[in-house]
Amino acid sequence: MKSTKTNNNQISGSCDTCTYYTYDEDCESYVCDIDMDEDEYMRLMSDRHYSCPYYRNGDEYLVVRHQM
Repeated sequence: MKSTKTNNNQISGSCDTCTYYTYDEDCESYVCDIDMDEDEYMRLMSDRHYSCPYYRNGDEYLVVRHQM
């Protein structure tokens, strides 16, 4: 299930840096490419303290900065 996330529902900005948060040209917006069920999605959107179990940092330069 592709789920669209809006700015007021994002958790600590983590969606912005997630590798699965990609731009969909058909929808002309950013979407989450993780295939999660409806219960997981609703918990993620409704509970502000719940962190996404699928979050993966998409910062390509993280390793390079760590090596410096």
